This record gives sequence, structure tokens and C-alpha cells, in this order.
Amino acid sequence: MNKLIAFLLAICIGTFTMTDEAVSAEIKDPENTIFLDLKDGRVTIEMLPDVAPKHVARTKELVRQGFYDGLTFHRVIEGFMAQTGDPLGDGTGGSGQNLPAEFSDVRFEEGVIGAARSQDINSADSQFFIMFDRAPHLNGQYTVWGRVIDGMNWVHQIKKGSQRYNGEIEGEPDIIVRMQIAADVK
Repeated sequence: MNKLIAFLLAICIGTFTMTDEAVSAEIKDPENTIFLDLKDGRVTIEMLPDVAPKHVARTKELVRQGFYDGLTFHRVIEGFMAQTGDPLGDGTGGSGQNLPAEFSDVRFEEGVIGAARSQDINSADSQFFIMFDRAPHLNGQYTVWGRVIDGMNWVHQIKKGSQRYNGEIEGEPDIIVRMQIAADVK
């Protein structure tokens, strides 16, 4: 009871700050949660292993290898999505391992994470995109493997690309500072 009173008092007088430990305690499944650190703040992503098990497993492998750290958001379209995960930074690269499509009934809406691919439906690799808004035309056409559960305000801060050039970034693009699996954060 004393901890509860101290907690409530700290909130009332404004001295309570949320630590990584406190945030981790609220995560339902740390093994299937990603912390995506951007220049402006931390985004928490819930992965959906029941919806896209192969994509989730590969994403976790790449995150644990540090693959995504420092990669750019190479294509960002206002009101649509922010795309990243290409080590070449131009949308043509990947990790070298294509994944089969895992389509589902999960709808593309704000915060949903989709696997980028070419015309071949089984060509998804390391690239992914985070939705800024609804995009019904993507439903059933791209694999959904996660969704933002906290920090969408930071996603909306990602530098937008040129509408004239299909979202390509002019100048310095924003980067993924770091990605971690919540279970690995001590």
C-alpha cells in the first residue's frame, strides 16, 4: 500500500518518470516486442507471430544481429507510410533471404507494420514499412507482421520524402538509431 501511495504522490507532484524497466514491465510478450529508437524517441512494436510467423522469426534474427541499426528511412510518403530496412538505402537491397507471403485479415491502418516486397509476392526480405494512415488497397496484398503500440507520435516525426519522387528523401534521411527485442533489454 505504501508503494501505491508513493507512486500516486510522485505522479501528482510530477517527479515520477517512466524508466525502461517500468516500460518493460508493461509489455505483454517481451520476446515478441521490438523497441525501435528514432532520433526523437522510442517506438514500441508488438510483433504478430500468430499472423506472420516466418516474418516475425526473421525480423527477430535481424534485430538481434544489429542489422537495422543505422539504416535509413529511404521512402517516406506523407499520409501513407515510412519505409526502411534496406542496407543500400535506396530500396533495392535486403538481407538476402526472401520470405513467402503470409497474408492475413489484419487491415492496413495507422501503426501497422508491413513487409515491403517487389512484384513477386514471395519476395519480402528485410524491408518494412510503418503506416501513417489507413490503406485498404494493401489489405491482403502485403504481409502484416506487427503494429506500433506506443510512440506513434515519433513515427509521425520521421522526415517526409518528396511527393514528386514517390517519397524519396532529399538530403539527409532519418535513421533507425537502434532496434532491440524487449526481452534482450536489461
